[in-house]
Parts: sequence; structure tokens; C-alpha cells
Amino acid sequence: MAAITAAMVGELRAKTDAPMMECKKALTEASGDMDKAEEILRVKLGGKASKAASRVTAEGVVAAYIAGGVGALVEVNCETDFVTKNDAFLALANDCAKLVAEKNPADVAALSALPLGDSTVDATRAALIGLIGENMSIRRFTRFDTTAKLVSYLHGTRIGVMVEFDGADDQVGKDVAMHIAAMKPVSLSADQVPAELIEKERSVATLKAAESGKPADIAAKMIDGSVQKFLKEVSLLNQTFVKNDKQTVEQMLKATNSSVKSFTMFVVGEGIEKKQDDFAAEVAAMTAAAKQA
Repeated sequence: MAAITAAMVGELRAKTDAPMMECKKALTEASGDMDKAEEILRVKLGGKASKAASRVTAEGVVAAYIAGGVGALVEVNCETDFVTKNDAFLALANDCAKLVAEKNPADVAALSALPLGDSTVDATRAALIGLIGENMSIRRFTRFDTTAKLVSYLHGTRIGVMVEFDGADDQVGKDVAMHIAAMKPVSLSADQVPAELIEKERSVATLKAAESGKPADIAAKMIDGSVQKFLKEVSLLNQTFVKNDKQTVEQMLKATNSSVKSFTMFVVGEGIEKKQDDFAAEVAAMTAAAKQA
């Protein structure tokens, strides 16, 4: 059997970015054949990716990319916050944002099939899963293509905002993007708030009005008042501007001769049901299993 030297292990690691011990094992199995060892690693790392595929990815990052009037916002998920600090994972997210802007894929499947380096986006993702040992997924993206201005704001890596706006002062767009990240409006204006959200708020207001014991006409006004208040709180233009509580966002925009055409906000993991670990139950299960063994 060929001697496996540190130089050989280092060369294979440089080629694959796999852990040192995995490289040594692959070289040993391949009797020192570098190409065969590389293939063995691909198979092993692919196996790790398959095992991880069923695990929930509720952590992750949002990445943004803007070039001219084209921009993209992408959410890429992983299992734990630890991975969000990994340079390779961050690079994947940033590469995806750039590809969305430049290639305009129809959906996540189309994005995953796009070339990335010497491979594809999906193959790169799978290789990272094998290296890090956590499931990863590209959850969603949005793309802007406009003659207006674009600005993005990332609050850390967990909240990402992109705003399409008109106006001479670029700072206005940046201020609006930061406001959105802080106040999390669901729509640009009150008439764009989704009907299901309005109905949910009306249902809650109706229950509160019924509990108050007020006459029907007063109860009806209470319900309408609650709904109108809700619409102002969740629509961007009606919200109180975070940098000046004497103005709404709409008033600030008018004062600066600016307007917001649209926006998108991604919050990492929003709407994903996270696994709740029950440590006590886990220990009990392990103890029971040990007794049966």
C-alpha cells in the first residue's frame, strides 16, 4: 500500500475542502490515487448530504445584490446559527443573490440548476452539507428590474429589505429600508394589506366588542375602529416614521419629493416551524433504551 503523506492529504484538502481526516481516509482507501480519493470523498459527502436532507432549516441568512436597476434578495437556510458565520455558506448566499439578478431564474429549482464555478448551485450546496454536516436549503428569492432606484438594507444577516423608489436623495431610500426592517410593514398602503389578515383582525375585534357588552351600533364602530387602526399600523405609508415621530412615512416622502414604488422584506425562518427539543424526554428515552440493551 502506498504511503499516505501529509503533502498528499494537504493537496486533496486543497482540492475538495474536506476535513483532514476524511481526506486521509479517502487516500488510504484509494491506495494513494488522488483522483480516486477525490471521487470517494464526493460519494461520502453526498451520503452525508442525503442524511441531512430531512432536517428542518429554520436558521440562515438573507443576501442582497444590486447592479444598476436590477437587484435580488435571497434567503438561504441552515439548521443552526453557528453555520451562518461560515464563510463558504455566506459565499453561497451571496452567489445566489448575484445569479438571481443576472440570470433571472423562474424559481428556486431553476436557480439551483444554474452553473456556479465548476459545478452548479445545487451541487455546491450539497457539497457544503457534506463538509459541514448540516442541512441547507435555498428557501426563496425576489428580483427587481426597474428604471427607478434600488436600495437594500441588511440588519445583520437575519433581516433583509430591498426598496424600489424615486427621489433625488438616496438617503431617503436607505432610511425607508431601515424603517421597514424595524417596523415590519406587510404592505405599501392600506388597500394592499392581504384580505386574510384584515379578516383575522376583524374577527378578533368582533370578539372583543361582544365581550364589552356595548350596544350593536357602538360595537360595530369599535370593530371598524380596530380594523382601521390595524391597517395604519401594518401599511408602510401610514406608519409613523422611525426617525421622526411627528411624521408618517408618506408625509416624509412628500416632504422630500420622493415615492416608494415597492419593497420586499425577508426575515430568516419566518413561518418555518422549528423543532422544539425536549431534553428531559430525550434523556428518559436514552435511559430506557440503555436498560433494554
